[in-house]
Amino acid sequence: MRFSPTPIASVMVVDIEPRADDRGAFARLQCPEEFSAAGHAFVPAQTSLSRNPRAGTLRGMHYQFAPYGEAKLVRTVRGRMFDVALDLRPDSPTYLRWAAEELSADNARALFIPEGVAHGFLTLEPDTDVLYQISPAFQPGHEAGVRWNDPAFAITWPAQPALISPRDAGYPDYLRSADH
Repeated sequence: MRFSPTPIASVMVVDIEPRADDRGAFARLQCPEEFSAAGHAFVPAQTSLSRNPRAGTLRGMHYQFAPYGEAKLVRTVRGRMFDVALDLRPDSPTYLRWAAEELSADNARALFIPEGVAHGFLTLEPDTDVLYQISPAFQPGHEAGVRWNDPAFAITWPAQPALISPRDAGYPDYLRSADH
């Protein structure tokens, strides 16, 4: 695996290094030792799948409150999406900045999102499936979110969402406070 930095502290693009032969290819998608060598102790406790039948589906921007903050490795296993990480760590040098990558089944690229960084995506094709590896496991009652189009972040999405949940559309404006 190859780890490349993004404009957000500790958010990394993870590219696979497939080994190919006449049968096809084989690639490592996650390895605790390689993550550790890249400076990130990441051992997934949970793997989840998000199925998205419609292009233009927006999910996010989600995160978990401490002490149940989640680190995530996110990749598209079918289709294509615009994936966004938003730094909500007040002590971070990149606080309130965002970074985005196009992830697709074809490019096999993943985005590593550390604790304290919100995550969301917009599907760019119908039938986009997103695989999440998460550490620690999800803890109900500690989830939170910020609005995808909040002017405090000025995220440049490639298109308006065609489908978004009322919860994701209705988060209030983000306020810099001790509650975040």
